[in-house]
Amino acid sequence: MRPKRTMSRVLGALLVAFAAPAFAGTVDEVKSLLEQSRVAEAYQLGRQHPEELGNPDFDFYYGIACIDAGHASEGILALERYLLNYPANDRARLELARGYFVLGDDVRAAEELDNVQKLNPPAEVQATIERYADAIRAREGRYHTTSGFYVEAGVGYDDNVNGGVSDANINLPVLGPVQVANNGVRTGDSFVHLAAGGQVAKPVAPGVAVFGGLGYDGKYNQSDTAFSMESLGGYGGVSVLKDKNLFRATASVTTLTVGSDRYRNVNGISGEVFHQLDELQGVNGFIQYATLDYTGGNQVRDADLTGVGVGYRKAFIGRWQPVFNAALSYGEERNRRDRPDLGRDITGLSLGLSLSPHPKWGVNVGYIYQQSSYRAPDAVFNTTRKDDYQALNVAATYLYSKNVSIRGEIAASDNASNLSLFGYRRNFGGVNVRYEFK
Repeated sequence: MRPKRTMSRVLGALLVAFAAPAFAGTVDEVKSLLEQSRVAEAYQLGRQHPEELGNPDFDFYYGIACIDAGHASEGILALERYLLNYPANDRARLELARGYFVLGDDVRAAEELDNVQKLNPPAEVQATIERYADAIRAREGRYHTTSGFYVEAGVGYDDNVNGGVSDANINLPVLGPVQVANNGVRTGDSFVHLAAGGQVAKPVAPGVAVFGGLGYDGKYNQSDTAFSMESLGGYGGVSVLKDKNLFRATASVTTLTVGSDRYRNVNGISGEVFHQLDELQGVNGFIQYATLDYTGGNQVRDADLTGVGVGYRKAFIGRWQPVFNAALSYGEERNRRDRPDLGRDITGLSLGLSLSPHPKWGVNVGYIYQQSSYRAPDAVFNTTRKDDYQALNVAATYLYSKNVSIRGEIAASDNASNLSLFGYRRNFGGVNVRYEFK
């Protein structure tokens, strides 16, 4: 769910830097306040000077202030006056499109975006146009059938493809000093990554839509092919949008293959609710249930997983347009094979920060913490296992064109366990090229 003004405010901050030259006096003051993201003050200052209406420079900045402050109708009138004098100003037309977007007039917004595109604007403005166009397409999903498809390919390096221990010589309860076999010791390898997926959503009643999708993801190691992985999954469900709330129910199936053998199937259902607090803040909650079915000698790990969680999202108006996300979760994995030592309670925390230093660039930083407290002493080591997992991820995405993006990513993770056999560290890096059919 996207509020009408959240994206407009966030992207609108970008356009102030490309605005027409300001003159001294009221115009200069309004422009200065906008650059400081003090939009309410800029709007109030403009309202105090009605004698400036009709001055093209004033109309330009006042129009932006009106839209940012939640008075899109006034802003549209001011920008239309400006465009009577400067009809070829692509920045002003983009601001006008933003005003129509805020009001929910997607048809007029799309028309103005098309007008800007015809003027052959700079690359940064074209990138902003694409962001608006994507937002309009997403919002059209409430009324029209929408679909999308993507393919992705890349390369990378993983310094612990098998999740092995760093040192073969470890000390374990009951057994004492032992030497881990080679396939359990940390091994690095380069890999090729391939992925593809698609989704479709169809409205069936006002505010109600059904949706579904498929996804494939493969990581193919160059040497250690026994640890190559493939994941294939599908999902479907229904969503209900009512006022500031979005409700969604989803069913999913996923199969994971390791090497050439099927390793695990996950079948799940989930329910989610998203509530928009205001234009820049939202909260969500979820509940889920899944069955984890393993194959071969791993069937002893079969389990039922239940989980709940809450999240918070906050967008900020300002330089680099930061968006902060946080989530807390709790889950219970209950073993179905009479092995409570393989069941666990899982507590999780995730934090994320997204930045847009340039219209064509996006940067994401994420942190994950997960604590796993197992339910009974290990059958071999007579010790109740407890793991603390942490991961830090940094990624940068470059929008090469409307359909093509390039993503670079690095990640570091550490699983600390009171049973040293299960402790490991892992570092990962990769570059992927993605093509989206829009």
